[in-house]
Amino acid sequence: VQLQASGGGLVQAGGSLRLSCLVSGSISSITVMGWYRQAPGKQRELVADISDIASVGATNVADSVKGRFTISRDNAKNTCDLQMNSLKPEDTGVYYCKALVSSAAGWGNYWGQGTQVTVSS
Repeated sequence: VQLQASGGGLVQAGGSLRLSCLVSGSISSITVMGWYRQAPGKQRELVADISDIASVGATNVADSVKGRFTISRDNAKNTCDLQMNSLKPEDTGVYYCKALVSSAAGWGNYWGQGTQVTVSS
């Protein structure tokens, strides 16, 4: 199982970015997909995640990004996107996608390689 994150970059405050995560491999199902971020000198924190409950995603979004970030998933494509609007300098960090996946190896949490998001003031 591999996770490939993309879409990071440099943007001015108030701008937008869209991150995308693709899960590939011998996958039976993906229960939870999410995005975490780690700012310099800080611990990695949850930004948002989305579960697959009866094919209708239930989301969990950090208070610091509510109303600005939206998480979505496409079960047919095994992708998870994070639309980030009204970005602030404090949103700067490395963003990682994570997925709870059932595969031939059993259940496991998998991480993507991280993508840098830098918001300038």
